[in-house]
Amino acid sequence: MYGTRGAAGARAAMAALGAALLVAGCSSGDGGGGDGGADAGAGITQQPKDANPFWVNPDGTAAQQLATYEKSGKDAEAAKIRRIAEQPTGEWISPDQPERDARGFTEAAAAADRTALLVLYNIPHRDCGQYSGGGAADGDTYRGWIDAVAQGIADRPATVILEPDAVLHLVDGCTPGEFHEERYDVLKYAVGKLKSLKSTKVYLDAGNAGWGNPDQIFEPLRRAGVDQADGFSVNVSNFYSTEDSIAYGKSLSAKIGDKPFVIDTSRNGNGPYTAGDPAQNWCNPPGRALGETPTTKTADPLVDAYLWIKRPGESDGECKGGPRAGEWWPEYALKLADG
Repeated sequence: MYGTRGAAGARAAMAALGAALLVAGCSSGDGGGGDGGADAGAGITQQPKDANPFWVNPDGTAAQQLATYEKSGKDAEAAKIRRIAEQPTGEWISPDQPERDARGFTEAAAAADRTALLVLYNIPHRDCGQYSGGGAADGDTYRGWIDAVAQGIADRPATVILEPDAVLHLVDGCTPGEFHEERYDVLKYAVGKLKSLKSTKVYLDAGNAGWGNPDQIFEPLRRAGVDQADGFSVNVSNFYSTEDSIAYGKSLSAKIGDKPFVIDTSRNGNGPYTAGDPAQNWCNPPGRALGETPTTKTADPLVDAYLWIKRPGESDGECKGGPRAGEWWPEYALKLADG
């Protein structure tokens, strides 16, 4: 029911980590800052560090799909999925194993001399009970979860996207008023805790260009701790063009001390879908395409990076034939890569 929300289709990914991930992560990097280092399967390498310093997971869902296509001789499909598998994407920390996940991703990234891109999406009363509903039971539980994430990251380099939609849903009528103070408190706590780490950058989510009301969201962002963060994120899991996202971000930045921001360009190559039900256009829309590949070399000095925060090919939810939110959907991934 929220056609302008930023991450309604995103779900905290339950990635299999542990020793298998650490072995994959260590084998994917050269440990000395070079740009080579392939895994033994689909040949996934790290991107050049000067423009794209974020870690490429050689065992991500797209990489696994690529290996499957290559093994079965589906060369055309493999070539398309490779466009996704070779780029760094956000690693969504699970609600159940936050310390393990954060440690596994950051250790693997550090071994490849790269920065882990992590997404924290476990706020209480998350997503207003929609496809990605859930989150921590209460504020104290959430603070403990953040502590565990911080323990897992430690001093290793990480860029954290903090709670897609959490502030937006405070001002768009989605989150009930009785939960507002708790949410402000835990977001501010999360920013402070993560910023106390040696090598962690934090971007507090600030909605998307479809929201279009920076006059209403800038003060809530301040209350949630954006002044202490490195900046904010826009367009997470959404489809608004990079041009529109820059305009929205710059308008908002001007109201919060010229804070920089990052843009999720994972699926915005064709812009937003406008032909369907406006209340559902955010959910697995057809005809979309991959956007600009991740880079820190952007078109505007206020834009710190273009990032693939939402992992292309993972469902927005059970709509338009899609699986549950966050589950890999190879048919949709192929269409994005073909768009």
